Amino acid sequence: MQVTETSAEGLKREFKITVPASEVEDRISRRLGEIGQAVRIPGFRPGKVPLPLLRKRYGPAVRHEVLESTVQGSSAEAMREQNLRPALPPRVEIVSADEGADLEYKMSVELLPDMPEPDFSNLGIERLIAEVPEEDVDRALERLAESQRKSEAVDRPAETGDILVVDFVGRIGDVEFPGGKGENVSIELGAGRFIPGFEEQLAGAKAGEDRALKVTFPADYGAPELAGKDAAFEVKVKEVRQRLPAAVDDALAEAVGLENLAELRQEVQQRMQRDYDSLARQRVKRELLDKLAERYDFPVPPGMVEMEFNTIWTQYEGEKEARKQMAARQAAGESGSAEGPIDAAALIAPEETALEGTSERSPASAEAEHPHPREHEPAIHHAIPHPGSATEPLDAAAIVAPEETALEGASDTEPAVLDQDEEKAKDEYRRIAERRVRLGLLLAEAGRANNITVTQEELNQALAQEARRHPGYERQVIDFYRKSPEAINNLRAPIFEEKVVDFILELAKPVERKVSPQELMSGAVAGEDGAPSEETV
Repeated sequence: MQVTETSAEGLKREFKITVPASEVEDRISRRLGEIGQAVRIPGFRPGKVPLPLLRKRYGPAVRHEVLESTVQGSSAEAMREQNLRPALPPRVEIVSADEGADLEYKMSVELLPDMPEPDFSNLGIERLIAEVPEEDVDRALERLAESQRKSEAVDRPAETGDILVVDFVGRIGDVEFPGGKGENVSIELGAGRFIPGFEEQLAGAKAGEDRALKVTFPADYGAPELAGKDAAFEVKVKEVRQRLPAAVDDALAEAVGLENLAELRQEVQQRMQRDYDSLARQRVKRELLDKLAERYDFPVPPGMVEMEFNTIWTQYEGEKEARKQMAARQAAGESGSAEGPIDAAALIAPEETALEGTSERSPASAEAEHPHPREHEPAIHHAIPHPGSATEPLDAAAIVAPEETALEGASDTEPAVLDQDEEKAKDEYRRIAERRVRLGLLLAEAGRANNITVTQEELNQALAQEARRHPGYERQVIDFYRKSPEAINNLRAPIFEEKVVDFILELAKPVERKVSPQELMSGAVAGEDGAPSEETV
């Protein structure tokens, strides 16, 4: 085999590789001989079929098979001989493969860069520590109690805060409009969840009473065919219910499956603390990644950047399409279907659907408002067991830190970005893709140099956690992962990344600083300049 380098530009290399015709023919003959030992042809005993007959019958297929295996084997051997560390699988272009002639092909490959030996000991980062104040626990318990409040029927006129169970029919002119009919709909007076004027006209109503309401849909109402229109509703009040007091007591704890209030309080405090600790971890990790991105700048393989950009751009377009579909569904849901069942959202104030339930959210979990696009896709990351080996090219997605994706992805897909000029978005996402690849290479190299690996026990735990995310389909999930090495590698990648980050943080020795939960959750905590980092704009 003869290997000749024909081009060397940056991290790209091109070679001309020639395999002698005699070597190719020897491999074909050996393969035909193997077939002759197993094949049964009438008139010949096994192993006694003449080679010319085997060549005539199986020659073309065997030649194709041998050429393919020869290219694979010789390209891998060439990379080993040249001490190349490929970033991606090489691209091959056959120049000549005629029978009786040498096999000649071109091989193009992108290499991993020579990375500087990083110094993680003086990065100057800090770890924020926030403890859960007792008053925050009190408020959380109050919200929980509010969500568990019960009600009882009362025989009196409805007051603010009462719940009315009603049937209604809405018309514009004399025509019922889609979504304007409902049965046994619960309306909390004073909650402001229905269109302006609807709840107010039900004040003082009693069970069994019929009321005629006149309202005007807001000019910016989500269903264009209703926006700005006057409508009349016939409402039958079936029941008036009074909400009982929200008590924070042992009964509340029992209602959620715990023994007493003390145990409930402890559980709430621990959950909130885990949320704060998780957010603090995200922040120190983000600061670490930002510091590494600022300090280390080296060329990255263009092919890896392009792969990562394509992934980001697919997510970007998916987010745009999802927002369009969501807007269409909301409009359709609010207007309902002429023949379908009532959708009470037709009368609910549009902003309520976005805000409803936010008070039940744990403060720290507000960071989850914009989950990164990959969180719901189980087969995105393709981890490579030994990044950078000659026979195992490095996959860009394998080394993109999932949490880096989460933190950047949240801002990368904000509405303002989704609505910006497409070319500007592409430029921004290419920059982000390059940053991610560079950071990923740096983390992968740190892990390789320090013998950081993922154990089978850690993989099993990740697999069990993934299975629990799909109740009722645990066995199918486990079977899927066990049959798919690529899927298993997707589980391995974030574990590997977290272990590398832990290793670096141990060396970096972040300075701990106590802050309030509000400071922890704010965009600019004390000691920072308040400006968002370049990667989060």
